[in-house]
Amino acid sequence: MNITAAIVLFTVIWFMVFFVVLPLRPRTQGEAGDVVPGTHSSAPADPQIGHKVRLTTLWAVGIFAVIAAVILSGVFSVRDLDLFGRMSPERGPTLTAPSD
Repeated sequence: MNITAAIVLFTVIWFMVFFVVLPLRPRTQGEAGDVVPGTHSSAPADPQIGHKVRLTTLWAVGIFAVIAAVILSGVFSVRDLDLFGRMSPERGPTLTAPSD
């Protein structure tokens, strides 16, 4: 795995975890009793984005470490994932010229 693949993998994991963490324990303006005019009472009163970003980063680093370790260890290879024999280099191209 090169550095670009690692950055892309971490970014995808980070955003997936962020979208899971984002709706956890929201406190709405209706619950707080302070509804800003022009907003719904279900709008968040204090979204705590900084806390959720830190929590997301903590979880994402752990998940990334596990996935990167599995990828780098070689536990799974292309042959393990190739259930139908379509990715083997021995197969070669299957295009043939039309017969006249």
